[in-house]
Amino acid sequence: MSYLPRRRLLGALFSLTVLSFVALSVTTFGRVPEETFQVTPEHGNAPPQQHETNDRRPEVDLTHPPLPPAASEPDRDPVSEEEYSYSPRLVGPPTQSFRDNLRNDTKYITSWPSAGWTNDVMTYANLIYLGSLTERVPIIPMFTPSHIGGDAAPIPFGEVFDVPRFIEESGIEIVEWDEVKDPESNVVDDLGCWNIWEAVQYREHHPRPSAAPDWLKLDLSYTKAPDWVKLIPNYEHDSCSTFMALTRLSYPEERSRNIGHALPSPLHNAVLDPEEHVLCYDYLYYACAQQSYEYDFDYAPMWRYVLRHFHWTQRIELITQQYVREVFELPPGTNMPPFIAVHIRHGDFSNWCWAAENPEDCFAPISAIERRVKEVQDELRERKGLDVDRIFISSDEKDPAWWDQIKALGWRTVDHDAMRTAAVYGRWYPVIIDAAIQSAAVGFVGTDRSTYSIVSRRRVQSWQDGVTRVLKWGFKGADDH
Repeated sequence: MSYLPRRRLLGALFSLTVLSFVALSVTTFGRVPEETFQVTPEHGNAPPQQHETNDRRPEVDLTHPPLPPAASEPDRDPVSEEEYSYSPRLVGPPTQSFRDNLRNDTKYITSWPSAGWTNDVMTYANLIYLGSLTERVPIIPMFTPSHIGGDAAPIPFGEVFDVPRFIEESGIEIVEWDEVKDPESNVVDDLGCWNIWEAVQYREHHPRPSAAPDWLKLDLSYTKAPDWVKLIPNYEHDSCSTFMALTRLSYPEERSRNIGHALPSPLHNAVLDPEEHVLCYDYLYYACAQQSYEYDFDYAPMWRYVLRHFHWTQRIELITQQYVREVFELPPGTNMPPFIAVHIRHGDFSNWCWAAENPEDCFAPISAIERRVKEVQDELRERKGLDVDRIFISSDEKDPAWWDQIKALGWRTVDHDAMRTAAVYGRWYPVIIDAAIQSAAVGFVGTDRSTYSIVSRRRVQSWQDGVTRVLKWGFKGADDH
């Protein structure tokens, strides 16, 4: 039986009210300018009692769609309140201490976010996959702010992704931390966790920092994992740990060989070995099956069995349909037309241009982007019989001359500031809606090594049976072929 926490039922009803309001008021905002939009650079979210880390694989974050009518959108079959219940994997409603809501006949697993939003999405997919390997129920934290400013509130996983649909499609049971522990609780719970981060890299001598435990009022005692969790021993340029190595630590015999040296927790000075009931790891972004950055490859089990089932909530789907219509100036109620999405990451990627003789040689020129778009158009025509001339582009490029060239091509983009996206929906929504728009495209051109592009490319391939290309960059002619 699918379920949704009862407090989210009220949120869903409120969301429909907001969407109805937007449907009536969107025309007052005017059309989206075809110029550029502003991208907020990714910042660390400086949680209390946390260290900042500087080893973050650059992650694309954007900031750019509009606001059309949603009230005319047909809803899915209405769900009565009786069908909303608490997860059968929990005792009942959220409790003041998380332990009071855990079943004695169920084992759990959790971990924390510690990067930009897309990287954290990957981290949670890795957590869920590891939970399936260890036969444990994953407890998923909220997303904590980084790219939108550390003063923003977190957003629940289930506000972004359709949890009941995920459980139904994947066959994997998950719960969220706000289902387990009351978000308003003042109880600080102690928990023993594995410190993976310190075992897989040699620059930072502490667990991977995260704001999530502070939001959840958890006081963590960490035990450094054994060195053998690292995929490539003694290699400083790779931080991968394999799922099977991490799985070993979840079972009693291997656990008993590697405990006994926990560090005191920061608040209570509690010295706790990693516990068996709730298996806890500090950071799982770098977990892999066989090699690093596996989401780039079609065999990646974390994508195939987990992340491809992270579908958007109905609310986000409705908003996305609104934005697509507005971008392409379509009447309310029109079905979404086929379009190609382009994502170009520049910004902080300029720090990776060491192989370019001149700064202007680092990124692929607009002519190369056009060529990739044409390749997608040609393959869509040949393979699916589609003539697609609508192009949606998002980028963090700030050069007005670059955007003038894009505008001259007739490609469309959005200005979230002009559309008041954050004011209407919240500060998380520019980046979320952009990703949702890209996922609805029948074709996609992305930026090599951008995690945002990687996940969007996978969604277009898997959800839309779409055509994709990746732009190479880093030196002059990198994308020549």
